[in-house]
Amino acid sequence: MKYTAWKDVELEQLNPLLDRQMITGDKVMLARVLLKRGCVVPEHSHENEQVTYILEGALKFWIEGKEIIVRTGEVLCIPANVPHKAEAVEDTIDLDVFYPPRQDWINKTDGYLRGASIDRK
Repeated sequence: MKYTAWKDVELEQLNPLLDRQMITGDKVMLARVLLKRGCVVPEHSHENEQVTYILEGALKFWIEGKEIIVRTGEVLCIPANVPHKAEAVEDTIDLDVFYPPRQDWINKTDGYLRGASIDRK
C-alpha cells in the first residue's frame, strides 16, 4: 500500500509552461499535470492507455483527425498507440492515468516535453 499527499510529491518543472507530479503503482500511474495557457504538448503516441481528467481549465486535443476541447470536470480516454497533441487554452490542472506506467516519464527520457523541445505560441 502507498499513501501520500500531493504536497509531498516532487513537482518536476519540464519547461517554463509545464510542471508535473507522478505517483506510480505496480501497474498504473497517476500524474498531476499543470499547464500554463499556451503550452503545447507536441504530437506523440505511447503504448500506454491514457485517461485524462481535467480538474481546472481546458485542453484542446488533436486526435484521430478531430479537435476536441476537454474542460473542467470532463474526461478523455486515449487508446494505446494513438497519436495525439494537446494545447492548454487556459491555465490547466489535469490528472492523467496511464496503464501501464510511462517508463519514459519515470526514466526522464521524455524529451518531447522538456526544455526547448516544447512548442510555444
